[in-house]
Amino acid sequence: MPPILQRLQQATKMSRRKILLLVLGCSTLSLLIHQGAQLSWYPKLFPLSCPPLQDSPPRPKHMTVAFLKTHKTAGTTVQNILFRFAERHNLTVALPHPSCEHQFCYPRNFSAHFVHPATRPPHVLASHLRFDRAELQRLMPPGTVYVTILREPAAMFESLFSYYNQYCPAFRRVPNASLEAFLRAPEAYYRAGEHFAMFAHNTLAYDLGGDNERSPRDDAAYLAGLIRQVEEVFSLVMIAEYFDESLVLLRRLLAWDLDDVLYARLNARAASSRLAAIPAALARAARTWNALDAGLYDHFNATFWRRVASAGRACVEREARELREARERLLRRCFGDEPVLRPAAQIRTKQLQPWQPSRKVDIMGYDLPSGRAGPATEACLKLAMPEVQYSSYLLRKQKRRGGMRLRPEPVLDNPPPRPIRALRPGH
Repeated sequence: MPPILQRLQQATKMSRRKILLLVLGCSTLSLLIHQGAQLSWYPKLFPLSCPPLQDSPPRPKHMTVAFLKTHKTAGTTVQNILFRFAERHNLTVALPHPSCEHQFCYPRNFSAHFVHPATRPPHVLASHLRFDRAELQRLMPPGTVYVTILREPAAMFESLFSYYNQYCPAFRRVPNASLEAFLRAPEAYYRAGEHFAMFAHNTLAYDLGGDNERSPRDDAAYLAGLIRQVEEVFSLVMIAEYFDESLVLLRRLLAWDLDDVLYARLNARAASSRLAAIPAALARAARTWNALDAGLYDHFNATFWRRVASAGRACVEREARELREARERLLRRCFGDEPVLRPAAQIRTKQLQPWQPSRKVDIMGYDLPSGRAGPATEACLKLAMPEVQYSSYLLRKQKRRGGMRLRPEPVLDNPPPRPIRALRPGH
C-alpha cells in the first residue's frame, strides 16, 4: 500500500479494504464528474437544500411524465423543461402527427392516433391536447406521473383575450377589441359550440376534459365531480403564480435535481400587449363568466399550499430562491451580462424567433450573443427555443433514431404554422 494510504489508514483506523474502496469510489466519482462536464448541457449550479427525509432512501429519477399543457398558464416553459430533460436522458417524447400541426389536434378530444408513430411508445408527453383519461393511459406506460398547471382565471382570461383575439369569433365580434366590453355582456358575443369557443369560456375546464358550458351556480355537483376526476389522475397541479415553488414540488415528486428544472421564460407577451394590472371590477367579471375555472383554481390553489406546508414551507421557499438565483446565472451565461427578452423582429437567431399570433400582440424571446459555438451554445439554444421549433426538431431527431426517411424540412425563416387548427365540418 502506498505511504499516503498507510497514513490514511493509521489516522482513520479503517481497514485496507475500506481504504481501497474509498479510493476507487473517489476515482469513479471524479471520472463521472469529468464526463458530466463534457456531456452535460450545463454544470450543476448548486446542491439541494431540501433533501428527502432521513428514513426515505434515495429514489432514481422518474422518467415517465405526462404534462397536460393548459393554455396561457406558463405551460410552454414547463414543456421546454420536459423536452430538455428528455433529450438529456435519451427519452422518447410523444409528438403530434403532422396533420395535427404541433398540437394533438386540439380542440378535439385527445386520441392516441394523433401521436406520430416515430414517437411511440413515449416516455414524455407535453404538447397541447384536450384531456382524455382512457386514451392517455392507453398511450403512456404504467407508472406515468401526470401533472398540469392552472392560472388565476382573471389573469388567464386577459391573456386569452389578447392572444387569441384574431382566432376566436367571440373575441373578434367585440368593438375595438375591448376586454371590458366583452365582460360587460359576454352573452352578446359568445356562441357556444362554434370554432374556438373554448378560448372564450372556462378554458381550463375544457382543457381538463370537462364541459365548459356548465355553471357551478346551477350545478355545484358538476364542479365537485370534475375536481375529483382531476385529483384521481394528476399527482401535482402546479400554480402559475407560484411558478418556482411549483417547480420545487415537481422536482421532489419526480426525484429530479433542481438544475433539471432551470428555465428561461417562454412565450411571454410584451408589456405593450397586456394590461399592467387588471382592475378589480374586471377581475370579478372575468371570474364570474369563468366560474367553473374559478372553482377549479380556488380548490387547487388551496391544495397546492397544503402540499407546500407538508413539504416544509421554509424549505420550499429556500429552494425556490436558489432556483431563481441559479436561473439568473444561467441566463447571463447564455444570453449576456444583461439578458433581456426581445421582440421577435430583434432576434437574429431564426430558431429562437417566437411565433406571433397577430400584429396586435408581440411575443418576446431571447437571442444568443454572436460569435459563439459549441455544446454550451447548443444548450442555450434549447433553453430558449420556442415550442414550434423545438417540436419540429425533436420529431426530426426521433425519426432519424427510428430509421424513418426524412422529408425536406421547412426553412425556419418562414412563419411557423398557426398554433391552432380549425375543425372540418362534422368533426
